[in-house]
Formats: sequence, C-alpha cells, structure tokens
Amino acid sequence: MIISGSVENVIYQNPESGYTVFELDVGGELVVCVGNFSVLAEGQSVEVEGEFRIGKYGQQFYCTSVRYRTPKSPEAITRYLASGLIKGVGPATAAAIVEKFGADTLEIIEKSPSRLTEVRGISVKKAGEISSSVIKLKEMQAVVMFLQKYNITINTALKIYRAYQERTESVLRENPYKLIEDVEGIGFVTADKIAASMGIEPESEFRIRAALIYALRDAAESSGSTYLPIEELTESLSQLIGIDFYDGQKYEKLEVIIDGLVIDGQLKVVEKAGGRCIMLSKHYSLERSIASRLVRLINYLPPQQIGCDLFIDEFERQFGIKLDADQRQAVKLAVENGVSVITGGPGTGKTTIIKCILYLLRQIGCKALLCAPTGRAAKRLSESTGEEAKTIHRMLELTMDGEKRFLYNEAEKLKADAVIVDEVSMVDEYLFGSLIRALADGTRLILVGDKDQLPSVGAGNVLADIISCGAIKVKMLTHIYRQGKESLIVYNAHAINRGEKPILTQKDSDFFFIEKKEPQQILETVSDLVTRRLPNFLGVEPSSIQVLTPMRKGVCGVENLNKTLQELINPPDKFKKEYSLEGKLFREGDKVMQTANNYELQWRKGLLESGEGVFNGDIGRIAEINGIHEIMVEFEDGRVAEYSAADINDLSLAYAISVHKSQGCEFDTVIIPIVGGPPTLLTRNLLYTAITRAKKMAVLVGYRYMIARMVKNNYTASRYSMLADFIKEHCDRIRGLMTGDGLS
Repeated sequence: MIISGSVENVIYQNPESGYTVFELDVGGELVVCVGNFSVLAEGQSVEVEGEFRIGKYGQQFYCTSVRYRTPKSPEAITRYLASGLIKGVGPATAAAIVEKFGADTLEIIEKSPSRLTEVRGISVKKAGEISSSVIKLKEMQAVVMFLQKYNITINTALKIYRAYQERTESVLRENPYKLIEDVEGIGFVTADKIAASMGIEPESEFRIRAALIYALRDAAESSGSTYLPIEELTESLSQLIGIDFYDGQKYEKLEVIIDGLVIDGQLKVVEKAGGRCIMLSKHYSLERSIASRLVRLINYLPPQQIGCDLFIDEFERQFGIKLDADQRQAVKLAVENGVSVITGGPGTGKTTIIKCILYLLRQIGCKALLCAPTGRAAKRLSESTGEEAKTIHRMLELTMDGEKRFLYNEAEKLKADAVIVDEVSMVDEYLFGSLIRALADGTRLILVGDKDQLPSVGAGNVLADIISCGAIKVKMLTHIYRQGKESLIVYNAHAINRGEKPILTQKDSDFFFIEKKEPQQILETVSDLVTRRLPNFLGVEPSSIQVLTPMRKGVCGVENLNKTLQELINPPDKFKKEYSLEGKLFREGDKVMQTANNYELQWRKGLLESGEGVFNGDIGRIAEINGIHEIMVEFEDGRVAEYSAADINDLSLAYAISVHKSQGCEFDTVIIPIVGGPPTLLTRNLLYTAITRAKKMAVLVGYRYMIARMVKNNYTASRYSMLADFIKEHCDRIRGLMTGDGLS
C-alpha cells in the first residue's frame, strides 16, 4: 500500500538507527507513520509504501520504502527550511528567505546561493552553508531512493550512505562487493543481488574475490573454522556463485585470484599435511600471535619445585578436604608451570582444585586473578571460591575512548602473578588473544574447563588446540567424587559422554525423563512444567526455570517456545508497556538475553559504578519500556542498560534459549525438549552440554528413541584451526635455537 503527503510533525527520531515516528498529512488527515528513515524534515513531501497495523499505540502505518519529493508550496518550504536540519536556518530566517523568493526558494538555494545575501542578515559564508546543507540533505535522500531500487531497506541504505557519502552511487557502480568489507551487516548475497542488477558479469574477478573472502568469513562465523582446505574452499565457492571451478581454466583463474589476495595482504596460504590451507590474514596473525605468547609464557617460567605437598596438606587440614592423587597433581601442575590446563566433566573436583590453587598461590606470595567468559560463569566462580571473579572483558577493562580497546593490553599488563580462567572451552580466539596479550612475562596462566563441552560460538578451537599441541601441561580429571555420585545429573552426563545410555527411570532424583511422542505434546508438557508443576514442587518463580532447546525453528524451537512461554509467564496487561520491532514483541517484565557483543552500550550499577559493554549471553529482565521507544534492561549481576532502537535488535526473549547459547552458564533447573532433527545437530556432545548446564534439576521431555540416537551419535563438525600447529612450530624453533639446529 502506498500513501503520500507532507510530514506534519516528527514525534521521535533515533539519529543512529534512523528509527522515526512521525505524523503525515494525507489529504488533511493525520496518519502516524513508523519506520527507519534518513533525516526527515517537517514540511517534506514523501510517498511511503507499507501497511497499517494495530498495536499498543493504536493504528500506525509501518513504512518499508520511501520516495522523497521537493516541497512545493511556500508554507511547506518554510517548514522544511526551519525544521532544524538546515545549518544556520531558524524559523525567522526561513520565513525571510521564502518571503523573498517564494516557490523558487529551493532552486535558488541550490543553483544560485549567492542570491541569499539579498536577505537581510545572510552573509556570503552563511549563504554557502545553507546551500551546502540543503544539497547534502537532498543527496542523502537521493541515495536512499537509489538503493531502494535494489530492495535495500532504509536502515541498510543509511549505513551505506554513512560509509560512502556522496560517493555512494559511483562506488557501487564500480564494485558493489566493497559493501561486504566496508558496511557491517551486509553479506555476499545482498551485494551479489545489487551487482547482478547493475550488470556485473557472473565470472567477474570482483565477484570471485568477494565470494572467496565471504566463504572464509562465513566458515569462521558459522562453524568456527579459521581456515579452509583448498578443496573445501573450492566446493564452497562453486555452490555459492554457481561456477564450476573444477574446470581447468576456471580453476587457474581462481589460483590467480588467490595469489592476488595474498599479495594484497588479505589472505595467507599455509602448507599442511594433506594440502594447502587458505586463511584470512587476520586469523593467521592472531593464531601466530597466541602461539608465540603461549610458548613465551611456558619458557619464561620453567617448571619449579615449590614444595606443594606441604601446602596441600595444610589446605586439607584447614578446610577439612581430602585431595586424591589426581587432584594433587592438578594443583602442582598449575602452580609449578607457566601455562597449564585442568579439564574434566561435572563432579570431578575442578572447583576444589581452584580453591587449593588459590590457597597455595597466596602462601608463596603470588597475586591471582579469577575470570570467566560470561557474567553467569564469573558469578558462579566467585560464589564457589569465595574470591572475586570477573568476566574476561571486565578484567581487561574495556574502554571506548575513540575506539574499542582493552585498557590492559600489550602495553599495559595485568598486575597479577597468576590468572585462572574458568569455562575456557567457550573462549574464542579473539577474546583469548586479548587476554594473553595482557599477561606479563612470568604470569602463570591456568586454564580450567570441560573439553567435552560444545566449542566456542566464535572462531577458533582454543582449548582443543592447546590440549592437542603436546607442548602444554594438561591434567584430565575422570574420577567422579562423592557429591557427584549422589547426583543423577552428574552420573548421566558422564554416561552420555562415554556413549552409554543414561538412567531414565529412577525416581526421587535430580534427573527426570517424561516421554511424549508428538511435538505439540512436548510443547504443552514443557509449558506446564515451567508455569505450574516445577514452581509448585520447587517453590520457585517460573522465570527462574530455563528451557534449553537444540533448534531455533519448529514447534519446540527457540522462537515458538519463547512466544508460548511469554504469553503464559508474562501475558499482556494494560499496565505493561510493549515494544514491537521486526517481528519481535517485548513486554515489561520479559526475560531477555543479549545475543551479540555490544562494546559501546553503557550501563550503570547502583549509584557509583558504571561502564560500557554488554555481551553475548548476558541475561536480564525488561524493567521499563519508555515512551520514546527505548528499553531498560536489568541484568542478573545488577547492571542496568538502556537500549535505543539501534541496539534492540541484539535482544531476544530468553524463556527458552539454544543449547549453544547456554555455554558457560549454569541454571538451578533446566528443561530440555527432545525432538527429531538433523543428525549433524542432535549429537552426544550437544546432549552432554545441555544436561551439564543443570545445577539442581534436569528434566528431559520427548522421544525416548531420540535420546538413545543422540548418545550413539558422536558426530563432531569439522572445525579447522592452525593454533596447535603454530604452537608446535614455535616450540620446534626455540628447541632448534637452543640445540643449534635452528642456526643453520
């Protein structure tokens, strides 16, 4: 549906996202319109396309595209100039200009700006500023309309304009694939559609180069791989752009393009047993840097004999704890080496070991810092040890003075003799690289985690590579201690990890299975458990119970579960404000999760503490939705952040979350729907991760046969990374220098 008219009143506009609420005069009737716009001026004539919707604030017209028209009448031109968007023009000046030039005002401003000096009070300089401002506004609106021809949303068009300004059209006509590199949120598919509509040839070098970079980026973002073997890269490209690179001449062309990207510094080619591997240069540099620093930490603090046994004996007497031989060895490993790894499943005593390590470090005069990847994991670590623990981001002190960076970095090292990182399995290489850059020579790095958890969501395979490289001391804990034997959660988690069937029939435990044979029955049972049965049984609020599901789509997927549970736990109420954006509906009181790192979002905690940065996986509650389309979220650790329209896309409902999003988290009570799905997703690894998120109770609801199938399915998606190879290479180089072999 298309409506047109004059902008009567701009009620609200977010300058970052362009999200705008305004009244449009359509033939004398005021229509409230909502959408993302470039700068919109009162008095502007527009033609908008969209649809009417009825919501919390009544009927509104939701705009999907816009065409800007030049104001024609003197009254409209006056309001347009006086809107505050034209530099140096207020209401009085606007009225004076239009009184002088009438309907020809805008043409004179653009083509004969010197004539503006005929108006009293306008100097030559001011006339130039007015002309420049009007032309720039018109230029921005023209770019938005130009981009809409290629089905680009207004919001995306604004991002593109900010990147290229007046060069937008010329840049895109020359090489639309630059959008992928220069504009956040634009992928290959969008750029490729624009390129095709502009007549770029399917086998253009621009297109192949862009597809190649995109395939490597997509591998990092979707599967965590930091390189691709040339064969897999070739296959990905062939599927992505429909070119058969197995044809001799076309493969030669691809080789030439890869060589060109290597020369340009965008790619690295690494030889590995089995063939060539293609990496983005940033991953190559990062993994080499991490390897170099790890090896430096290993060698800077050679293995030491500290007399740990005496201190451990003291610890046991003081705390009434008895460590077995494996636990003692883990403690010694951590205290006596520059870098060490302690890994084991639930109930294997990792927390006790961390307590003992902290005790020993204090006895020998070492300052230790505790950290974890997420706020929940850091809070749990703090509660279990009695010591302060922070997220890695907060420990490194994120700052935004001109650019995103950590206060503690290569130049400013952390003031610590040891750093203990818990839940390290979910740390990607970007965050790990930042952490290790901030460690001074001689700092002990102690990594604690479960190697059998799902790997990090971000790129890299940090924990697995460090364990497999063979250069770093690793202690694997396998024995389940007394407290674990009393827990069916712990017993079943280890059974699943060994490929054995879990116990599903035992009653009066912390682990239950409810068999249901239809997705709708599973959904209804999960809903009843969350809202009635478990709250009554446990004496807790429904919002404290966490549903973990393998998939996003389907009856028992994240999206449908959240919609269902939102209506049951936090139904509509005339006293609760709502906010709707691109299919998402938020309501005051909703449980929500941050789904991407936002390093710039400001938060406060109490009266004295404030900072920047809200991170992927942070869970909170919507405390308030105010009248200008902003959402106030209070997180579980007490931080409060205010979300503008530009930030709200990074929020999602969190009554149900994916198993992947639950990494590093622990919840008292977890419900896991078990339904059918692809074997590449429904794996032993995923089931193990989901169950180990439960602290006090785990309830599985669904297909009995699917649990057995997941236990048998030991599929692990290939995740390519070079960190282990680079660590070995650095160790060999140092060994060669020490023996003289590296001097030849």
